[in-house]
Amino acid sequence: MRIRKESQFISCFDENTGSYFRSGIIENGKDTGEDPFMASFPELLDVGVMGHCIHGRTGLCMKSGVECYQDGLHSAKANMSLEDFNDLAEQCRDRTWQFALGGCGDPDQHEHFEELLRICRENHIVPNFTTSGFGMNSEKAEICGKYCGAVAVSWYRSDYTLRAVDMLLKAGVKTNIHYVLSRDSIREALDRLRNKGFPAGINAVIFLLHKPVGLGSREKMISADNNEFHEFIRYIGTDGLCCKIGFDSCMVPALISHLDDIDPDSLDTCEGARWSAYITPDMKMMPCSFDNQEERWAVDLRNHTVQEAWDSAQFEDFRNYFRKSCPACGERNICMGGCPIRPEIVLCERPAKKILS
Repeated sequence: MRIRKESQFISCFDENTGSYFRSGIIENGKDTGEDPFMASFPELLDVGVMGHCIHGRTGLCMKSGVECYQDGLHSAKANMSLEDFNDLAEQCRDRTWQFALGGCGDPDQHEHFEELLRICRENHIVPNFTTSGFGMNSEKAEICGKYCGAVAVSWYRSDYTLRAVDMLLKAGVKTNIHYVLSRDSIREALDRLRNKGFPAGINAVIFLLHKPVGLGSREKMISADNNEFHEFIRYIGTDGLCCKIGFDSCMVPALISHLDDIDPDSLDTCEGARWSAYITPDMKMMPCSFDNQEERWAVDLRNHTVQEAWDSAQFEDFRNYFRKSCPACGERNICMGGCPIRPEIVLCERPAKKILS
């Protein structure tokens, strides 16, 4: 168990189990129960090691019904170099709990895949990543078992999805499913939960909200008044689910409308620029990977350190959205206005909704 003492709170992370705990703000030696707003350095970094997708030209994700927010059809950037990755890891040594490897493509297809994972562990950082599973093989699965905290396989509705899950499980890897919830996929998600339609042995299914970023279309966005979506949320509050489930923080504005079914203590809103950040393959740091197209809040790590980017005016501007949105809402401490990058995905119908543009 690793412990990090901040000026007002304490956070703990178990690199063996992935368990995480954060205290409330501590005053006069006592936990006030009030959640701290941010860390002094990112606890998690989403590191975009992939600059292009070897499956992008074939439209692998599009054929599966998932629209790549990194625009894998057109991105042709170089992958992150081993030297840049090593520099990041050294800056974050004993300061950042986890690296979530990502970018435009499957991290297991990076030319230095095993070295990336090894560098993480050498710097006391737990590596995780998400893959389509298309290029997964038993050798890479064994490498994941040696180094990774967990691996997520995107739900691409294909034989290679199931093969990848099977290989990872056999290698002893904690394996999750990442399932993109769009207007077109809600019914399938509900049916699979009801009928045990996900592979046995997985750790959890994590539902990710479809976003209109990159190849993501607005037509597939879920609306706040979508009846199937509300049926789905009500069902996850029932007993007897076939597996553990989780959600990305983009879902929180919708989930707080169902607090009779969901424990509010299980919800945590957007962590961008507060607890986490994203780094592009060409070393630009921004609060969230969904800013990868416009780079509105980006800081160039060729000219700045990770700490300087974290303390920058760009990141502070991003945080101000959370500080100022929806001031009259009784649940604002849970939600803080939702997404600063794509306000249209903030699934909230409360009269007190007042987000910044």
